[in-house]
Amino acid sequence: MRIALGNDHAGYALKEHVRGILEGLGHQVLDRGTDSDAPVDFPDITFATCDAVRTGEADRAVLVCGTGAGALMAANKIAGIRCGLGHDVYSAHQAVEHDDANAIAMGAWLIGPAMAGAVIEAFLGARFDNDVDTVRRVAKLRELELRSARELDQ
Repeated sequence: MRIALGNDHAGYALKEHVRGILEGLGHQVLDRGTDSDAPVDFPDITFATCDAVRTGEADRAVLVCGTGAGALMAANKIAGIRCGLGHDVYSAHQAVEHDDANAIAMGAWLIGPAMAGAVIEAFLGARFDNDVDTVRRVAKLRELELRSARELDQ
């Protein structure tokens, strides 16, 4: 898989470890994050990372910031992106299986290297279950996205 990797300054300390996990699993990494701990704005990094998924340049995105919350919020504002919060293995695979997540956000301040590896493996190993109920729910997520965009245009 082609994985877009994005990190802000707070996620910088975990970035190389995450890259190593991704490459060790045989994935191609598209680095969209910062290369230092100098402050940057996470919405810009998140958009650059998730846009690679929207355009088909990447299959999924992995976002690393301080808590994961900022990247999660920014990612879920981007049309076509469904981002889960990945601080545990169950949530990481469940976000894909039941919510068709194509991005995951992790907090470098909250999870360590071992958990980051387990979360990434669970996220990338998961597949959408395509059950009639989950398909309907994901379609409703897309409709919420479209409806709110139309309301903003009016």
